[in-house]
Parts: sequence; structure tokens; C-alpha cells
Amino acid sequence: MTAGLNSRFNIWRMSEEDDDYSGGASITGTVVYYNVRGNLQGVPQEQVYLQQGLEVYRTFKAIVVPATLDIRERDELQVTRPRDHMYYGSRFRIIGVTYSSLTPRQHNATILLDLSRSVRAHNQQ
Repeated sequence: MTAGLNSRFNIWRMSEEDDDYSGGASITGTVVYYNVRGNLQGVPQEQVYLQQGLEVYRTFKAIVVPATLDIRERDELQVTRPRDHMYYGSRFRIIGVTYSSLTPRQHNATILLDLSRSVRAHNQQ
């Protein structure tokens, strides 16, 4: 078991439904992996943008195991454990997927995910 994997995630695969009665399609998703072990960490932001009150493009990194999962860009990661996690229930868009140099079947092989979340400064979401 890899140390530091203190969170659990659901991985959502996003898809578009058929057009509705007014001609618009809505984005929907299906959970493809439940209860994935991992760790989520924020990437520091530029303080000058926060002081100006501008919208900040927040980025995060997550490590998940096992490395045999088929996780793709545009999938979404949702924090499901622990319940007192700062981002419990929040979803993050996966913008990058990097597999470790180990073979996926090795017990310590991981997947590194780059995530994004757009948040307005000085505002609760």
C-alpha cells in the first residue's frame, strides 16, 4: 500500500445526451470507478491575482492507484472520503493524465492527475 493515500474518489466519465425538445444537449456523466484511493493537493496561486479580486484558475494535483484504471482527460474526479475533507463532494475536471514509469501491475504504480476548478476570488461556492 502506498503511504499518504488518505482520500477516496469517484471518477465520472462525461458524455452528452441527445438533444432535448428545445434543441439543446445537456452534459451528463456516469461513475466509471467508485472508491478510488488517492491524495489531492492544491497548487499555489499567484497572490497578485487574488489581491486584485480577479477570477483565479485553480489547479490541483491528485495521485490515484491502481495504475490499471482507464482515466481520461475530460473525466471528472469527485472527493467522497473523508467526509470532513475540505473539498468533500466537489468535482474537478481532469486536464492531464500521467502514468508512472512502473508497469501498471506493480503494486506501487500510480497515476498522476492534473485537475482544474474555476473559483471566483472572495466568493463562496
